[in-house]
Amino acid sequence: MIQIAEDADNHPPHLINTAFDIVAIAASAGGLMAVGKVLSTLPAQFPAAIAIVQHISPEHRSFMAEILSRRTNITVKQAEEGDCLTPGTAYVAPPNSHLLVNDDGTLSLSKSKLVHFLRPSADLLFESVAATYKERAIAIVLTGTGSDGAMGVEAIKKMGGIIIVQDVKTAEFSGMPSAAIRTGNVDFILPLDEISSTLVNLVIGESN
Repeated sequence: MIQIAEDADNHPPHLINTAFDIVAIAASAGGLMAVGKVLSTLPAQFPAAIAIVQHISPEHRSFMAEILSRRTNITVKQAEEGDCLTPGTAYVAPPNSHLLVNDDGTLSLSKSKLVHFLRPSADLLFESVAATYKERAIAIVLTGTGSDGAMGVEAIKKMGGIIIVQDVKTAEFSGMPSAAIRTGNVDFILPLDEISSTLVNLVIGESN
């Protein structure tokens, strides 16, 4: 059973049985397979929430949540305005909307301007996660073109969070992982096959 500790300063409640409250994942080209691989071996009672930004076409409905649901034991849903972050649930940014984490542990969707020609933006998600969850956040950057996520990685690291990046040798597209690595703020550079087990060890194996 996951226990939650209320925070007197109106910050999001911390989970008692884990060192981390949220995992933010960013991916672009090749990301569906990569995200699925990361989620595939997580236990159903994974004691942290997950927020996912995957760059997809803004013109079409996304089936990413449904596809990922078939590959993992945790709950996967497309994020909706006002969703309350829940342990063991992954929230996927809908097409053409930025996904943001609020300081009360809820989610917001925004149609604000594109960031580096992108909406949703990994940078905006990571920056909101850093501001809200500070050292209790993990950011993961997977395969993708461009450099989205690099600025957000710096924000997460500045607040004491942990950064995991897919080794470019196992990434279908190296742009996003390479940009994150160049920031010098990465804690783990891992082959895709090792990210999930490392995530479980961090969140569950080193729990408070």
